[in-house]
Amino acid sequence: MPARELWLWPGTKIKTMFIKGVGMTKFDYSQKPWWKFAYEAAMEALENAGMKISDIDAIVFSAISSAAGGEHQTHKAALLSDLFKTNVPIIENAAVCGGGGVAFWIANHLSGPENILVLAGERVVDNRGEVVTDYILSAAERVIEQTEGMLFPAQNALLWQQYMLRHPQASMDDLALISLKNHQNAVLNPKAYYYKRPVSLDDIKKSAVVASPLRLFDCSLSVNGGAAAIISRGKSDIEVAGSAFATDYLLNFGRDDVTSFKAARLASEKAYKDSGVGPENIQAAEVHDAFTSVELISYEDLGFCRPGGGPELIRSGSLNMGGKLPVNPSGGLKAKGHPISVTGLAQVYEITSQLRGNCGDRQIKPFPKVGLCHNIGGAGGSVTVHILKKT
Repeated sequence: MPARELWLWPGTKIKTMFIKGVGMTKFDYSQKPWWKFAYEAAMEALENAGMKISDIDAIVFSAISSAAGGEHQTHKAALLSDLFKTNVPIIENAAVCGGGGVAFWIANHLSGPENILVLAGERVVDNRGEVVTDYILSAAERVIEQTEGMLFPAQNALLWQQYMLRHPQASMDDLALISLKNHQNAVLNPKAYYYKRPVSLDDIKKSAVVASPLRLFDCSLSVNGGAAAIISRGKSDIEVAGSAFATDYLLNFGRDDVTSFKAARLASEKAYKDSGVGPENIQAAEVHDAFTSVELISYEDLGFCRPGGGPELIRSGSLNMGGKLPVNPSGGLKAKGHPISVTGLAQVYEITSQLRGNCGDRQIKPFPKVGLCHNIGGAGGSVTVHILKKT
């Protein structure tokens, strides 16, 4: 088979893939174009892997801001061809907030290429707040729900209200603990927006109400940035042991259960099955915390605790640095920042770095051997779960 021939086998992992290198920019509000964020992340990943762009047989790319924002560039594959001076196949996918995770899943299910660059770059924050909000809202249902005021904060506030009705032991104090944990981790992450910017529990609890009962510090931070990973059939020190993807209805309130994300349950079940590990084996996790309530619900969807056990789990301290299962050692979307399509690959960057022991002050000790990345697109409409192992 020619080295650059591409076959996509949906639903079946062709061969075990390994991570050669990872790269990531600092997440911030700088106004570089999307391709510059992508380029910087790719160059760091190539250096990390000890490779050149000529070693890459295919590129899988995800971004939305260049089409929606001021750049208006939709033919991004050709621009990347020009940027990298390569003629390999470049596949573009869009899965909104889950774009990076879906790109990683696609790359892991390609038959043919030996070395694949998975890449994302976004300049999300490039306009007035209401314009940026409109970009982001394209990830949700535009006609039925949004005309009734169902913006993402309102939608997630209602889901959390329903969760608290079903599980009376849950409270806003539990969400404040999640926010505090993630901010404490971000303070130690040089690539996080909140690096060296501590936030107290009092700051969190007194922050402005966005959509009752969710407050400002329950909501993730929109930023600009890029991230990349190079995966290969050639063995390295990090194995992609499981890579799963599931979807669910766009209309959140047409689903069977609004206090859980079905796609997350399905994706995690398959990832665990494929990797041969269970939730009890995970030693580090990057969990999609677009809202603190989403992180708590995801503990249950990922099998870290029983349904309704999320509040008890966060109160136990076992998810903090130094605990049994540190969650979001990077700071998460909440405090590292959330550049839409980039987030899923930023999670891969963090878990790979943790497994390699390269995280400095925020390094989990003892070094973890098995990590999980959980990336959501929209309000649970697209979910990927990847399990990485140190070989």
